Amino acid sequence: MNFLIKIFLNAVAVVIVAYLLPGVHVAGFENAILLAFVLSLLNVSVKPVLIFLTIPATIFSLGLFLLVINAIIIKIAAWILEPGFRVDSFLWALGFSILLSIVNGFLERLAIKSSQPDDSVKVFDKDGNRVA
Repeated sequence: MNFLIKIFLNAVAVVIVAYLLPGVHVAGFENAILLAFVLSLLNVSVKPVLIFLTIPATIFSLGLFLLVINAIIIKIAAWILEPGFRVDSFLWALGFSILLSIVNGFLERLAIKSSQPDDSVKVFDKDGNRVA
């Protein structure tokens, strides 16, 4: 269930970012859901291979090459979903990946309940009764 919520939130983020960037085109919300699913599959299967093959470039660029890898993943997804999702250039894919990660992180922070324990202070007296 948590996976479906993340796919839905990612699709909402895709629609928001595609609306903000004129070089990224999504035909509808159905295609945004498909894009979210394809991106999750590519991030699990292709992205680790690309990261492994480009370790020297990633180290040399102090990690900034990972942004290029994200843009490559976006371009591959655009190639797979050609009529429903289109990115005009590599720079639009780079901007799309950066904005998508920001908006997606914001939406997940709003929607998914944190599993962190309550950090409020609880004070008990010597008998175990809660004071504050």
